[in-house]
Amino acid sequence: MLLSTGGVGTAAGRKGKRLGASAEPTLFEIVEGSEDFEILELALEETGLDTVLDGRRQFTVFAPTDEAFGELLEALDVTAEELLARDDLATILLYHVTNGRRYASSVVNAPQIRMFEGGTVTVDGTTLNGGGLGGAEIEATDIEAANGVAHVIDGVLLP
Repeated sequence: MLLSTGGVGTAAGRKGKRLGASAEPTLFEIVEGSEDFEILELALEETGLDTVLDGRRQFTVFAPTDEAFGELLEALDVTAEELLARDDLATILLYHVTNGRRYASSVVNAPQIRMFEGGTVTVDGTTLNGGGLGGAEIEATDIEAANGVAHVIDGVLLP
């Protein structure tokens, strides 16, 4: 699945600076800057989705912590390297992304949310239910980014 990044680029002679860049970090920069999301960061880089979440297009990301990924690795009986090599890794990650900014008040009051990979996640209060391994509890909400909003979850959702 291809995502349009809306003309993202860097200004000539200004390495690492985006034209019109906001003072807020991008969604990917939030992931990259936190010790709680090291596996998520690697997965985004492995699939190329890091560039999408570093662009200008607005998204909401439900970000699983490293602890959540650890539980997934145990449940699937695989290593992190094996998870990162899966053919469906991008699909799994896109099951944690939805279009636009969805703040906590919008999330908890929605019966379901359509995710970017095409599936839906049902919402029961602060619990997201989707896929085969059960739900994920929202642990932190409304983390502002230049290109969206992130919510921290304690589980990895599988489509």
